[in-house]
Amino acid sequence: MNPGESYQIQTPEEVAMALAGRCRRLRLARKWKQATLAERAGVSLASLRRFEQTGRISLQSLLRLSFVLGRLGDFDALFPP
Repeated sequence: MNPGESYQIQTPEEVAMALAGRCRRLRLARKWKQATLAERAGVSLASLRRFEQTGRISLQSLLRLSFVLGRLGDFDALFPP
């Protein structure tokens, strides 16, 4: 690491909570209730609530939420070829 570079290690739990927070902010920016997003994404309301509170969600549900929120393409940056 070069001098002046910031180096931060986040735990998987911290990353999950950050993702949940971003998802919640995107939902609120659209003025959607949790039930609205859950229905549009085909995800149970309980799963969405759990995700926003704890960061825990299945990959399939996360992808569905991301699709509805217009952010599915963001996953392309993961594991580049």
